[in-house]
Amino acid sequence: MTYQETLDWMFKQLPMYQQKGPEALENKLDNILAFTEQLGNPHKKFKSVHVAGTNGKGSSSHMLASILQEAGYKVGLYTSPHLKDFRERIKINGIPVPEEFVTKFIKTRKIFLEWNALSFFEMTVGMAFSYFANENVDIAIIEVGLGGRLDSTNIITPEVSLITNIGLDHTQILGDTLEKIALEKAGIIKKGIPVVISETQQETEGIFRIIAAQKGSEIVFADQLAQNYHETDLLGSYQKKNMKGVVATIGQLNDYEIQESHIKKGLRNCVKNTGILGRWQVLGENPKIVCDAAHNKEGLQIVLEQIADYNPQKVHFVLGFVNDKNLDEVLALFPEQAEYYFVKPNIPRGLAAEKLWSEALRFGLKGEVFNTVENGYKAALAQAHQNDLIYVGGSTFVVAEVV
Repeated sequence: MTYQETLDWMFKQLPMYQQKGPEALENKLDNILAFTEQLGNPHKKFKSVHVAGTNGKGSSSHMLASILQEAGYKVGLYTSPHLKDFRERIKINGIPVPEEFVTKFIKTRKIFLEWNALSFFEMTVGMAFSYFANENVDIAIIEVGLGGRLDSTNIITPEVSLITNIGLDHTQILGDTLEKIALEKAGIIKKGIPVVISETQQETEGIFRIIAAQKGSEIVFADQLAQNYHETDLLGSYQKKNMKGVVATIGQLNDYEIQESHIKKGLRNCVKNTGILGRWQVLGENPKIVCDAAHNKEGLQIVLEQIADYNPQKVHFVLGFVNDKNLDEVLALFPEQAEYYFVKPNIPRGLAAEKLWSEALRFGLKGEVFNTVENGYKAALAQAHQNDLIYVGGSTFVVAEVV
């Protein structure tokens, strides 16, 4: 199979949460354990940091990788989802896994994958772990896909675990309260392994303390520490919260030689070192064009505050969501005084633009419906003036179509 044929097989033949939603998930780790055993348990052959959370886990993972790269280490980075190319998910020192590795990995294991009906995510995790083990990375940053306790990545024993923000997202799977979701995220806390919490939240602090105590794990609340790191090339005011958790996590890596200069350079050079996309990414000026992968209430609230800080003459929102989003919760955040371009991300579970338009009207949000993200984006470009701001977001998949 060619690289593209391999991807087509991975995406279409096997279940995948990003395509199908909750029905693609199985609440067990049996498949990934069987797969990694067949692979020779590669996850036991490299050291790692495990990163979970509702918002900020992707940015935090990239910051951690960047700092460790600046310190001279060979660093694996596993994140999801990707925006443009599948290989963004699996990198070493910012360089994506070669196409040849992807095709050979799937080709030589296709019968096993089909026979055991592994999900897209399970096979991707196995691929990442094999690649990192084969390449003898010094350490790998492993981002949780969804939740934590039953996520396929949760078979590693990391050097330290990091849990970022907790918000109401994927509530149909993880639970409908912050406390329930925190319990799922806390599932990555391992016996005797330190855990860092980026942001102290009243609803979840007690849960994390109890689980850490049960596991005999040191727990650190990063926002309660005195830190002086304020500069990063990842734009967006919300990165200040992420940086606190990242720096505290670095502080727990006692077996690695990491100096303050490495931390500062790693934070400043995150985009260059890791190639991260879609985090308050500026695509143009005059008018300013920004995209961001924020897709839930907590993330979008911070992004909208950031937009207001720019004080543009007018804001043009190219907006689309997936169909499991709580629209009442997120649409209530958006300002009435703005131009809206309602679009549907090009995936099966993308919310129909007409449905989004009708729901938005209930909140006084007026605009036009477009059959593709590209058409909505082009319309915003045509109508925006020099001092306006165009924002593209609502879903990672909307951002992926314009980046």
